Amino acid sequence: MPTALEIIHHAMQTYPDSLAEQEARVAQIVSGKSPPCIILTEHPPLYTIGTSGSETDILHREIDGQRIEVFPSGRGGEVTYHGPGQLVIYVLADLRNDPDLHRHVQRLEEMAIRTLADFGIAGRRSERGIGIWVGDNKIAAVGVRCRKWITFHGIALNINPNLRHFSGIVPCGMRDAPVTSMHAEGVNATRSDVESHLIPHAHALFSGISARQSPVD
Repeated sequence: MPTALEIIHHAMQTYPDSLAEQEARVAQIVSGKSPPCIILTEHPPLYTIGTSGSETDILHREIDGQRIEVFPSGRGGEVTYHGPGQLVIYVLADLRNDPDLHRHVQRLEEMAIRTLADFGIAGRRSERGIGIWVGDNKIAAVGVRCRKWITFHGIALNINPNLRHFSGIVPCGMRDAPVTSMHAEGVNATRSDVESHLIPHAHALFSGISARQSPVD
C-alpha cells in the first residue's frame, strides 16, 4: 500500500465537485490505486449541515444581499460555513494500520496549531469542542468522515473570509462562540503564505501513517 502523501491544489471548487472528488479518491485509496492525499481548496459561499446538524441552525440564507447555498454533508459535526478566504484542507488518510479516529482529529488540529504558531497566533484546543480556538473565538472547524478506515473531509482554517457570513448560522451548534480569522487577529497572510507553512506540517503529521503513528504534541 502506497504511503506517500500527495498534495492537490484547487483555486476554487464547488462543494458538489469537492465531494465527488473525495468519494472517487477514497475508492482509489481503498483499492491501492492512489496514495493518501491532502486537497487544498476554497469554496464559494455556502453552509453545510453535518450528520449531527439541523436546518434549525441556519438562521439566514441571505447575508448583505448575497444568497448562500446550503448542502447536506456526510461529515461529522453540525452546521458550518465555507467561503472565499477560508482554506479548506481535506485530508484523505489511510488509517487501516492506525485505526484511531480520535488521533486523526488530533493530527488535524495539530496541523492548524503549528501553522498558526508560525504566524505568531496562539491557537489552542478547547473543552468546548473540536477545532482550534484563539482565546474564546474559533478560527478553524473540524469535521471528518471515515470509510473502511480511509478518512475524508477535514479542517477549515479562516484566513480572511467574510466573517459576517457566519452570522447566518449557529456555527457548530454554539450560539456564544464568536468566529475569528488570521486577518482579524492582525496577520495579513495570503493563502499562498499559509500553504507554504501548512504543507510541511501536513507531511510531518500525515505522511506514512499507514506504516507508523504520527507525532502529536
